[in-house]
Amino acid sequence: MNVITILLIPFLGTIVGASAVLFTRQSVAPQLNKALLGFAAGVMVAASVWSLIIPSIELSEPMGRIAWLPAAAGIILGMLFLLSLDTFIPHLHPIGDNAPEGPRSQLGRRQMLMLAVTLHNIPEGMAVGAVVAGAMAGDTMVTMAAAMALAVGMAIQNIPEGAIISLPLRAEGMSRRRSWFFGGLSGIVEPLSAAVMIGLYEYMSPALPYLLAFSAGAMLYVVVEELIPETQQGSHSDIGTIAFAIGFVVMMILDVALG
Repeated sequence: MNVITILLIPFLGTIVGASAVLFTRQSVAPQLNKALLGFAAGVMVAASVWSLIIPSIELSEPMGRIAWLPAAAGIILGMLFLLSLDTFIPHLHPIGDNAPEGPRSQLGRRQMLMLAVTLHNIPEGMAVGAVVAGAMAGDTMVTMAAAMALAVGMAIQNIPEGAIISLPLRAEGMSRRRSWFFGGLSGIVEPLSAAVMIGLYEYMSPALPYLLAFSAGAMLYVVVEELIPETQQGSHSDIGTIAFAIGFVVMMILDVALG
């Protein structure tokens, strides 16, 4: 199975989602926003558990009673990593109170919208890269089929994310083609961050359990810090909750059936 193809699948999902701006002038309705974000959150939580945390623990079984240590340490470090990015990079979320986050900056709203989605995409790419690295190492506990399942899951949840970024860019006055281009481009960080994880593994092969859990922690940070709160704002919060369950089940099935 071609590694480059696996790394590009999530990016293609973002491009497909960004294409929504070519066919509609309207922004995503609030209820649909909640559903899309809830679905993405469910996919990311399920991927964190089945594709990353459980394999991390299984790979650490030779450590005996402290087999949980790499997973625990990796999750905390991954969350701290995303916290630092969230703190030191100025960004603006497409929905919510529209207040910029991070340090003060001269960047415009469009650039900060792009940075917000980029921050979300980094841990997704890291997750795919970590699983691919494990599969390339030939470990039977982490297979290339599992990497493909994770990539497909990330691509599915990237489709609504692509629309969520391209449509607000259009609303900010950007042309349709430029909104599509930059909306899709926001996903390029995923194959790049995946490649970084693969490179790290080549130099630190014993660290695979930590890298898997690190990616899980980074994704869980995005879910808890951004996605879940945004689905619970205002009325119809149950839409986000139901969509979360659907996303979780979809990713669980993908991982168990294909992995």
